[in-house]
Amino acid sequence: MISQTEENYLKALYNLTYLKGEASVNEISKRLEIKMPTVNSMMKKLSEKGLVHYESYKPLKLTEEGKKEAALIIRKHRLTEMYLVEKMGFAWDEVHQIAEQIEHIHSPEFFTKMDQLLGYPTVDPHGSPIPDHNGVMRSESYIFLDTCKTGDVVTLMAVQPSSKELLQYLSAKDLELGTTLTILSIEPFDNSITVSYGDRTSAVLSSKVTATLLVRPIS
Repeated sequence: MISQTEENYLKALYNLTYLKGEASVNEISKRLEIKMPTVNSMMKKLSEKGLVHYESYKPLKLTEEGKKEAALIIRKHRLTEMYLVEKMGFAWDEVHQIAEQIEHIHSPEFFTKMDQLLGYPTVDPHGSPIPDHNGVMRSESYIFLDTCKTGDVVTLMAVQPSSKELLQYLSAKDLELGTTLTILSIEPFDNSITVSYGDRTSAVLSSKVTATLLVRPIS
């Protein structure tokens, strides 16, 4: 059995290594706000359980078993977020902390039923992929809005990272997943982007915002 603390470490390591495959003890320390000696101690423990490749002063990597365990934790988290939004009426910025607690429930049947009731969703309320029951994470070829050019027409598909403050900002702007945006202009000085969507004929989004919005171009 993996403890709740160990699950938090595995999830943090998975998120940090998802793109580049490895992470440092220092990165884990900053992500979890835990002192480095404590992180080192936990990495040794997870290594002994066959979940992490750990060697002193070398980057950390999850083993295949570690990747699966971490992905299944993320699956529980994202399924819970979707359930809270779709079935209980929570806003997309209200669900993270609740899901942080529920993700540690050790009952596969509970989450299988949740998945069934939701109709087997593939993404969470923020557009992040939900791993399947084998821990396989589906990947999408989306691009960030800040890489687009004037005249492009795109659909908002995901928000990453999806902080509470950012989600509240997007809600205030009536920006939600599935929104079609037309890029009207890009400001050279600060890379802010002026877009139109829905009833809004002109809205300015800062580079801080556009760097978090994953979109799919409409051909």
